[in-house]
Amino acid sequence: MSLIKSISGIRGTIGGRAGEGLNPLDIVKFTSAYATLIRRTTKVTTNKIVVGRDARISGEMVKNVVCGTLMGMGFDVVNIGLASTPTTEIAVTMELACGGIIITASHNPRHWNALKLLNQDGEFLNAAEGNEVLRIAEAEDFDYADVDHMGHYREDDTYDQKHIDMVLGLKLVDVPAIKAAGFKVAFDSINSVGGIILPKLLKQLGVETVTPLYDDPSGDFQHNPEPLEKNLSDIMSLMAKGEHDVAFVVDPDVDRLAFIQEDGKMYGEEYTLVTVADYILKHTPGNTVSNLSSTRALRDVTRRYGKDYNAAAVGEVNVVTKMKETGAVIGGEGNGGVIYPEAHYGRDALVGIALFLSHLAHEGKKVSELRATYPNYAIAKNRIDLEPTTDVDAILCKVKEMYASDPAVEVNDIDGVKLDFPEKWVHLRKSNTEPIIRVYSEAQTEQEADEIGKKIMDVVYSLK
Repeated sequence: MSLIKSISGIRGTIGGRAGEGLNPLDIVKFTSAYATLIRRTTKVTTNKIVVGRDARISGEMVKNVVCGTLMGMGFDVVNIGLASTPTTEIAVTMELACGGIIITASHNPRHWNALKLLNQDGEFLNAAEGNEVLRIAEAEDFDYADVDHMGHYREDDTYDQKHIDMVLGLKLVDVPAIKAAGFKVAFDSINSVGGIILPKLLKQLGVETVTPLYDDPSGDFQHNPEPLEKNLSDIMSLMAKGEHDVAFVVDPDVDRLAFIQEDGKMYGEEYTLVTVADYILKHTPGNTVSNLSSTRALRDVTRRYGKDYNAAAVGEVNVVTKMKETGAVIGGEGNGGVIYPEAHYGRDALVGIALFLSHLAHEGKKVSELRATYPNYAIAKNRIDLEPTTDVDAILCKVKEMYASDPAVEVNDIDGVKLDFPEKWVHLRKSNTEPIIRVYSEAQTEQEADEIGKKIMDVVYSLK
């Protein structure tokens, strides 16, 4: 059993003893701590908190505990039911709510679940707020409402359509062009909430031929839910038949987006943001942001338009903060997360799909031909499993010191250690959700990326 407490929320496996997984007592404690923070800090007076969830098997249980706890803390609950993460984010602002809780473990397997915590702007809590939730939970520093001040409960199933309407209303979403292109689209929604909202979106975008795969929102995931090539053989085989123009793949909470080409090959998860950014920059020149572990291709495309690219620490809240600081018109993460401020400051696969189809319709190219227009890099992703006694911070500090005097290497330590070589880079960072060091590396080819990553991993092993 696992229970991971971090500034981004609480995540754990279902079952076992209290404190060893995401179980009812733990859910009550952390929901109470979150509600306490919101009560002390919010400037919104509606007294509402929005709750949405993905289709995980444990979701009904977690939702019932969360909603009851919020009511016990004196908040009025707006339960929007089975809903994507971005849908829940926009519901917070549309409801003028004090905050929101998304019940989803994102790309984690089916036996995991989590509480993602939102502020009144429908954005994730910052580090200080997240740490305060952890402190309040540890101290059990919360008071429940008396019988005359308990919260009320309301269900609202209208937010999928409100989300779609928001997407359709974006000025760069060209529904007539998409409809005229006559695209044939497939999608894999891993038997979660994407199976509910994506068919509605695609139909209203003017896509008449839609082939779903794993669209039953049962929470019984048919494969590992992370949208990586090794997990997507079924949708790739479907596309290899040559009967569709593109396939979209989303994770269980629909904030990550990957494409499969018309020939059945992966478009490259890193290139979701790059491609959407190209379309945005073509019509709205401006700065861009991604995190330190994302491809250099976004930097290259941004410079084509004479604008500035900036890197942020890993984590959506960090990317959003940097986007606001630099006035970025588009940003996100290389894991397929597109953040378009014209819509909202959150990763949103629906926004990504609509903008990508608009771009594809305007370009008049096959998906594989469009992919060939972008700088070609390859990213390798490795991991170093940690021992309980490992001093990770000390190791990363030593790695930084080893390369600090090398004029050919740019060292960035805003989030772990990133070593930027002239033609490649390696990023080492301690995971917030698993007891590992993530090792991301990029070069011109997969072999070169893997080689430089493993070279730096050997350095780390020598220091353990």
